[in-house]
Amino acid sequence: MTDRKDPERNRFSARAGRMASVGANLAGAALSFGANSMFGSAEGDERIARALKEALGRSKGPLMKVAQMLSTIPDFLPEEYASELAGLQAHAPSMGWAFVQRRMRAELGDDWGGRFTAFGREAAHAASLGQVHKAKLHDGRFVACKLQYPDMASAVEADLSQLHALMGLFKRVDGAIDPDDMFEEIADRLREELEYEREAKLMALYANILSDSPNVVTPEPIRELSTQRLLTMTWLDGQGLSSFQDAPQEVRNRIARLLFEAWWGPLTSHAVIHGDPHLGNYSLTPEAEQLNLIDFGCVRIFPPSFIAGVVALKHALERDDFEGTREAYRIWGFENLTNDLVETLNIWARFIYGPLMDDRVRTVADGVAPGAYGRKEAFAVRKRLKEVGGVKVPREFVFMDRAAIGLGAAYLRLGAEINFYEMFETRIEGFDEVAVGQRQSEALQKVGL
Repeated sequence: MTDRKDPERNRFSARAGRMASVGANLAGAALSFGANSMFGSAEGDERIARALKEALGRSKGPLMKVAQMLSTIPDFLPEEYASELAGLQAHAPSMGWAFVQRRMRAELGDDWGGRFTAFGREAAHAASLGQVHKAKLHDGRFVACKLQYPDMASAVEADLSQLHALMGLFKRVDGAIDPDDMFEEIADRLREELEYEREAKLMALYANILSDSPNVVTPEPIRELSTQRLLTMTWLDGQGLSSFQDAPQEVRNRIARLLFEAWWGPLTSHAVIHGDPHLGNYSLTPEAEQLNLIDFGCVRIFPPSFIAGVVALKHALERDDFEGTREAYRIWGFENLTNDLVETLNIWARFIYGPLMDDRVRTVADGVAPGAYGRKEAFAVRKRLKEVGGVKVPREFVFMDRAAIGLGAAYLRLGAEINFYEMFETRIEGFDEVAVGQRQSEALQKVGL
C-alpha cells in the first residue's frame, strides 16, 4: 500500500473544536437526563430520548454511529431511548467534488486522475466516517474508492470522550450494567474503523477464510491504490437485503443460510466475526445465489478459548448443567459468578441459543417482530441484574452479543424458516480449540495481521 505521512492524526485543534460542538449538543440532553433521574416519569424518558436523538443527529460522525450501535443492544438503553436512537440515519450528507479531489490528491498524488479511466463525481454511498465513489481502472475493472472524511481521528477521540461521560451517567443512575469494559471495546473497534490499511487486510482475511464458500464473496483490495485513508476495492454489484423481504420463501431461506455461513463459519473455524451485521454491509445478486460482504471496518478477532466457551455453553444448556454454564461464562470473562448471576445470564443464553437447540425448521424467534427481537428477555435480565447487584460486561462479549442480535433481526426481517440447529451442529462438529488457534494464526500471518 502507499505509505504516506498522516498529518490528520488526532490534531488537537480539530479535537477541541469537535468536543465543543458535540458537547454543546449533548449538554441539554444530559442535564434533562440527570433531572429526570430524580423526578422521573415515562413522559420525561420520552422527552430526553428525543433530545438525545436531536443532539446526536446534529453531531453526525462517530458518536452518531456509536448511538446507533447501542440502540441495537436490547434493553441496554430504556425502550424510549433505543427506539429514538434507532431512528438516526446512518447516511450523512456526502462531501462535494472539491473535497474528493483534495483527498485523492493527498492520498495518490497530483496525477491521481490518470490512475482511472472514469471516476464518479457523486458519492455512490455516504456514511458517518466516509463516502464511496465508483470508478473504473485501465484494465476494465470497476472499483469502489472509500474516502475517509477529514479529521476523523480527532472526531473519534472527541466523541469517545463525550460517550465515556454519557455512559458514566447511565452507570450511576441505572446500575444494572457496568459499561466500563464495554466502552473500551467500542472505543478500540471504532479506532480500528479508521485504519483502512487494516480493513484491507481483514478483507483479504475473509477471502481466505471463505475460500471454500463460493456463494459468499468479498471484494478484492487494490493495494497500489489504497492508503490509510483511502481504500480501493473491486466493485461488487448487488441488491440490499431489504429488496428480498417479499421474495419467495425459498429465496429468503437461501439468503438466511448464506448469512449463517458468512457469520458462523469464520467464527467457529477461525474465531473471527463480522461485528457489524448492519443490513447495508451485505448485498446479493438478483436471484440471491451469491452474498456479497462489503464492509470490514468492524471485525473482532477472538482468542480460540472464547469460541470454546461458545460451544461449551450450548452443550451445558442442553444438558441443563448449571456448573457448565458457569464455567462457560468464566471463559468469556464474566466475574463474581454467583448462583443468582449465573441464573440471570442463563435467561439471556437460552434466548440466544434457543434456535440452535431446537432441531426443527422454524423462524429465529416465533411470533416476534423484528424491532422487538430480544427485548422481552433483555427486560427480564435487566430487572434481575439490578436485584443481584449488576454485572460488568466483559469486552469480548460485546460484539459477539451485538452481532448475534443483529443477525437474528435480519432473519426476522427476512421471515426465514430454516433448521438452525442442524446448521450449527455441522459447524461445531469435531470442534478443536487447538486446531482453531492454528488456523487463525496461519490465516492472520498470511495477510500480515
